[in-house]
Amino acid sequence: MRKPAEKKTTKQPEFYQAVGRRKESTARVRLYTTTKDEIILDEKKVKKGEMVVNKRPVQQYFSGVVSEKLYMEPFRTTNTAGRFVVSAIISGGGLYGQLGAFIHGISRALEKVDKEKFRPILKKKNLLTRDPRRKERRKAGNAQKARAKKQSPKR
Repeated sequence: MRKPAEKKTTKQPEFYQAVGRRKESTARVRLYTTTKDEIILDEKKVKKGEMVVNKRPVQQYFSGVVSEKLYMEPFRTTNTAGRFVVSAIISGGGLYGQLGAFIHGISRALEKVDKEKFRPILKKKNLLTRDPRRKERRKAGNAQKARAKKQSPKR
């Protein structure tokens, strides 16, 4: 005899995950939604509103006021500052490319939280757009860089 079908409750996910990219960098970002004030990530207690990048606090990884202004931009535009615990694993590229990938990942994850509400806001600020600029390849016969020309002899 068959059991009666159980009602499936649509539970809010524990986290929203997205991938952000910039130049050679890739950032895997998770936004944890929790009712508690703190959660445990990598054996460390992390409070709501805090961000962890490669197992280090974000202020330590991306130091400086300018960097903070940039990575907080998606939260400021959507009025969600302090609502999530953010965890990110970033690899490849330099510090500036990694910062761009982190911002892109946060924006894409926020879009998954509430698509109808956040997508137009983030799109207007160009935070969901993947920056296509990359390093140009080196051409044969040139000097060491992509567009540098070899110096010609004087005589």
